[in-house]
Amino acid sequence: QVQLVESGGGLVQPGGSLRLSCAASGRFVSINIMGWYRQPPGQQREFVAAIPTGGTTTYEDSVKGRFTISRDNAKNTVYLQMNSLKPEDTGVYYCNMDVTFSSGNYRITRPFWGQGTQVTVSS
Repeated sequence: QVQLVESGGGLVQPGGSLRLSCAASGRFVSINIMGWYRQPPGQQREFVAAIPTGGTTTYEDSVKGRFTISRDNAKNTVYLQMNSLKPEDTGVYYCNMDVTFSSGNYRITRPFWGQGTQVTVSS
């Protein structure tokens, strides 16, 4: 019904940059909050950044000033520009979107997840 497809991960040296993208496809009414999470090796998934339809973006403290989240509503896409990358940024990055869709006579809002993209920061 709704699919999120991510791209842009890879291997980068410390201090380098990467840009992640996540595009939503399928049949839906609207997309509310868009966000990014990551799962470092051997750890639980954690919040990275979020951007609502209209309002203030939020970031996890360790990425403030280095990462920038943005969205293109016309393309149903969320981006994560990652600069000054550090080895501790290594992990699988997942996009997340709260999507409203129709189901019969109802409208339902629930979160959807991308498949994940690997980001490795290493020299």
